[in-house]
Amino acid sequence: MASVLDVAAYILEQKGAMTTWKLQKLVYYCQAWSLVWDEDILFPEAIEAWANGPVVRELYNKHRGQFHIGRVKRGNPESLLEYQRDTIDGVLNFYGDKSPQWLSDLTHMEDPWKLARKGIPDGDRGEAIISKKSLKKYYASL
Repeated sequence: MASVLDVAAYILEQKGAMTTWKLQKLVYYCQAWSLVWDEDILFPEAIEAWANGPVVRELYNKHRGQFHIGRVKRGNPESLLEYQRDTIDGVLNFYGDKSPQWLSDLTHMEDPWKLARKGIPDGDRGEAIISKKSLKKYYASL
């Protein structure tokens, strides 16, 4: 099974270097739309509802302290299946040219992040998991 690092490496291969903030949001949307379009997870790692939006901690640990990223160590895009690459490409076609701020603002308006953050004051750190069930339910309804 592919990991979040494999997905991130593929995104960077397709779009080039970007902010780590944007990469986290693109990875999030890839997981969400994979649950809807492919009816399966794209990667097994959990997505947490941090104050600045969805974050996959395993990916964060690889880019901690960096603002821009062009490569993910241990990420292997070759481990993705063709239909998974197609899903990621679809996400990149829609979200890939958006700014990090636009993507973050969008995640803050959508139910999966808001529900996971329920009861956590704005701006406070949080490590609540955004459930795959809430991702699939919300994005399938769009």
